[in-house]
Amino acid sequence: MAHSTQNDDDMITGINVTPLVDVVLVLLIILMVTASYIVTKAIPMELPNAATGEASDAPLAISIDKDARLYLDGDLVSETDLERAAGRAREKNPNARAMIAADGAAQHRSVVRVIDLLRRSGVGKFAINVNPHDVKPIGN
Repeated sequence: MAHSTQNDDDMITGINVTPLVDVVLVLLIILMVTASYIVTKAIPMELPNAATGEASDAPLAISIDKDARLYLDGDLVSETDLERAAGRAREKNPNARAMIAADGAAQHRSVVRVIDLLRRSGVGKFAINVNPHDVKPIGN
């Protein structure tokens, strides 16, 4: 008859972390794969640099490329469509805000036109998207 030398009443003094590491790595891989699908659409553009940029979240993500084409959340839209979307956002939230990303080569009048369009739609709060890199002050 074989006799067990281990007593069932002994405390467990070690924990095997290998299964825990395996589970964490699988979850990390799933997160990395799904994150690429969740990322919002981005229009490739060269944003101007600014030393005082800060993070902001806004429901209306408007992009203006160098040819003055308008994009709302990555989709090409007309001024009329943008105005309607801004109006709907204002109806849902009276404090609706917009984030305007304009290519560095875009004309100033394009940005002013979008700001004016937003204000006519009732969206008075907006931010200008910039690269948050340090730049030299103008005139130096």
